[in-house]
Amino acid sequence: MQTKIAANTHAMKRWLGKAETTLGNHSDRLNAINIFPVADGDTGTNLYLTVRAAAAAFADRSTVDEPVNDVGAVLSEAGRVAMEQARGNSGTLFAVFLCAMAEPLAGHPRLSAPLLAAALNRAQIRAWSALSEPVPGTMLSVLEAAARAAGECDTAHNGDDSNQALGLALDAAVNAALDAVVRTEDQLAPLHAARVVDAGGVGMLLILDCLRSAVLGEELQDELLDGLHGYDLQDPHIHAGMPDDDGVEVMCTISLSPLAAATLRQRLDELGDSVIMSQVGAPAGRNDAGDDNDDEDAAEASYRWRVHVHVPEAEPAVAVIRSLGDPTDISVSQLSMPRDPGFPAGQHGHEY
Repeated sequence: MQTKIAANTHAMKRWLGKAETTLGNHSDRLNAINIFPVADGDTGTNLYLTVRAAAAAFADRSTVDEPVNDVGAVLSEAGRVAMEQARGNSGTLFAVFLCAMAEPLAGHPRLSAPLLAAALNRAQIRAWSALSEPVPGTMLSVLEAAARAAGECDTAHNGDDSNQALGLALDAAVNAALDAVVRTEDQLAPLHAARVVDAGGVGMLLILDCLRSAVLGEELQDELLDGLHGYDLQDPHIHAGMPDDDGVEVMCTISLSPLAAATLRQRLDELGDSVIMSQVGAPAGRNDAGDDNDDEDAAEASYRWRVHVHVPEAEPAVAVIRSLGDPTDISVSQLSMPRDPGFPAGQHGHEY
């Protein structure tokens, strides 16, 4: 059994640092097998850049300013930064995952098996709901499998909050994530035809194994990736010979009421696909007095949303977004041109 377990805020920061390094090392191979939802070869890059943003959330702060006894606060801040700088489908879903994980952990000084189960479950629910048309066989399925396994392990140990139970729950989550990654090849026709597993799913597996490693004080399990179809270095890049994907990816941040956000989601669904909308931080303008107007205040409160969509042309989508609010950080990237970590934002597209 593990002999050195640390599940405090320092472990959470180690997790993000490990994930940044690991995804940086694996980004090329993740890009090489990226075929869904579009074969644009940038899943590894997008995940790496988004995780890097999360890991850097506390880089320029003194320890005095950092939350020192609240794992939820640490992950919430990292998730907020990740959401603001999220790249692509995979990066946006990672940011959603991190923000949602933080919620059940708020106010707790350490992670435990019951809290891990609750956090992963909240994350998988939020990730599935962020997409207008969620699809099994992706990182969503991997996260769902990990959450279910952690929950079952916690139930089997009657909510034991010991370090030993946490180790067992982390092992169960990573093993279930691996099994789910293997299954992705047969869940999506494009993956089956190319004989590869889902790139986003592998990325989520690596992120979860980094959490396990950071908490348990053990090395990453490199053998997890042995035998995954398409993941050997000698395997070909699956995009060779494939036609370029038409269209662009539009992303932005915008403040909207829940009703306006629902309207935007519907209109973007009509224009394109891969629509992801998720809240960034807490709402503004909420009445906290506890009076009879709470429901009305909640309906009118303005929330910040991170918006992502794939569309044939940028202009109609940008016009719809602007018709409902004042967006910031609008970026447009060609789906046929994978982004490179060495380039600044907008290098392969442009910003409005």
